[in-house]
Amino acid sequence: MRVLQLAALSVALVTATGLASAAPRVPDTDARGVRISEAAYPGTIRLEVDATALGQRVFKIRQQVPVRAGLQRFHYPAWLPGNHAASGAIEKLAGLVITGNGQRLDWVRDPLDVFTFNVQVPEGVTELHMDYQFLSPTDPAQGRTVMTPNMLNLQWNAMLLYPAGHAAHAITYEASARYPQGWQAASALEVARRDGDTVHYAPVNLEILMDSPVFAGRYHKTFDLAPAGTRPVRLNVFADRAKDLEAKPEHIDQHRALVTQARKLFGAEHYDHYDFLFAVTSQLGGIGLEHQRSSENSEDRDYFSGWDAKLGSSDLLGHEYTHSWDGKYRRPADLATLNYNVPMQGSLLWVYEGQTQYWGNVLTARSGIRPLQASRDALAMVAATYADNRPGMAWRSLGDTTNDPVIARRKPKPYRGYQMSEDYYQGGQMLWLEADVRIRTLSGGKRSLDDFARAFFGKNDGQWQRPDTYTFEDVAATLEQVQPTGDWARFLTERVDGRRGLTDGLEAAGWKLVYQDTPSAYFKAMMKGRGVNLIYSLGLNVSPAGTVTEVRWDSPAFNAGIGSGMQLLAVNDLQYSAEELEGAVRAAKDDTAPIRLLVKQMDVYRTFEIDYHGGLRYPVLQRIEGRPDHLTPILSAKK
Repeated sequence: MRVLQLAALSVALVTATGLASAAPRVPDTDARGVRISEAAYPGTIRLEVDATALGQRVFKIRQQVPVRAGLQRFHYPAWLPGNHAASGAIEKLAGLVITGNGQRLDWVRDPLDVFTFNVQVPEGVTELHMDYQFLSPTDPAQGRTVMTPNMLNLQWNAMLLYPAGHAAHAITYEASARYPQGWQAASALEVARRDGDTVHYAPVNLEILMDSPVFAGRYHKTFDLAPAGTRPVRLNVFADRAKDLEAKPEHIDQHRALVTQARKLFGAEHYDHYDFLFAVTSQLGGIGLEHQRSSENSEDRDYFSGWDAKLGSSDLLGHEYTHSWDGKYRRPADLATLNYNVPMQGSLLWVYEGQTQYWGNVLTARSGIRPLQASRDALAMVAATYADNRPGMAWRSLGDTTNDPVIARRKPKPYRGYQMSEDYYQGGQMLWLEADVRIRTLSGGKRSLDDFARAFFGKNDGQWQRPDTYTFEDVAATLEQVQPTGDWARFLTERVDGRRGLTDGLEAAGWKLVYQDTPSAYFKAMMKGRGVNLIYSLGLNVSPAGTVTEVRWDSPAFNAGIGSGMQLLAVNDLQYSAEELEGAVRAAKDDTAPIRLLVKQMDVYRTFEIDYHGGLRYPVLQRIEGRPDHLTPILSAKK
């Protein structure tokens, strides 16, 4: 009955104020309801990792933990920052043996919290030795590959158990790692000393350790990105082959410009140095993960060798670098948990990720990493998503997608446009574009969202410290300071909690979304090797092997009976190929006959007829005559 009463109260609050304005607090109890202590944990935990078993892809671990007699609880990190869900790979921890004074001690896993281990420590035992392994994936079906013959990604959260009931910033760790012979390693951690292939890192608290992963490898090169006399920023590149490290000077200059433009935007830095950990690889699992003084990033092997100055590179580095300000230093209060076994809440991910998505793309353009035309073409693809390929917004709000990391755990979906996914990223990008243009319009071009970024994220220059938390009210209040309107809370709430369109900012910026029958150069580059994208015409995407990977809900293909997962075998009685399918759509524009598709679904063969005659449609942006162009200044470098 109490649950029902609380639920009714929640509904009343939502109705009265909107979900977006619910003020979160910093969670301070773990999954068992135990309050977290911020008092210093007595002693230093020593963590030793052996990362040399490349063939078996096994990390061997030993931990020495100061303890007192009695029942002790230890957590394996569950709720991982940047993952926004309980995604800790507990299933990969194996072989756990705990001893005290040379005596093996039994441990019992908490049946209601499988990330927690209980140990009864006898009198006289002041230190526990824990020996175990992390069995990293040997096949992509088991998870992301973190160890290859030529490089590895050591994430400390996968390697450790920590005392329950204590805040991460109150537990001190002294970590070391043994790497394969001759390898180099990069991390935001300070190196205390190196003994052969073992690197001993300076003691830090658990919060910093978890936020300071390592890339190590056989082939490595570092590029300095920061101007002389400023805080160091390094691009630490690891590659499958030595030749993949070679980069053109003008390409690296663009990455230097990224650092310069970020400083101009935010006006402050909250790190003593910053390290991009960057893998150009076809072997290590893909990643883009933020940290305050570093980020984990990976791109294809041809990131440098295949660079095309006209198309540019992705926004990955810009996105993760932005997170040093948005998400790591300044963090939503309900994501700033005291340790990693307190459930996180993502109510403000449309700021944490959405505004980062916005600034990541803007900084990528301002730095020249992605030139102006390609930046507009990239935005056209996002705008087309929210203009024509998110029918799910009829039943689900942008704000509700902040629950998706917990609901779906980033698994693929059969009808993503209808189910929706983590739309707070690109949907948030469109929201913040509209906010930016609104400020520019109301201020007559005197102010912009740049002013919000400096005021909100650019505080306390030079102070590397714990997260500065914020709430919805803080966001709305800062926008009001930048550009008084009296209704920023309503503006945000309508777009986050309502089910309205997210493309108004584009036309307000002086541009409109249109479709043409040939893809832009950027669109073609994005689809290279990925099959055929006809989501805006027939309403489907097809893999290189002919599998239907996505069908737009209520599209011509969907209404004809085509479903996700079907295999295309023939188009108008000719063997399927991307060229045949595109040609059939092009020809149908001047023909009344339907497009026939022979499809295999499991062991059933069927022919579907799609009565579509709209031709090929690919999104681009077009200037609106007579309206001010706000988009070009947004994407242009700041002097």
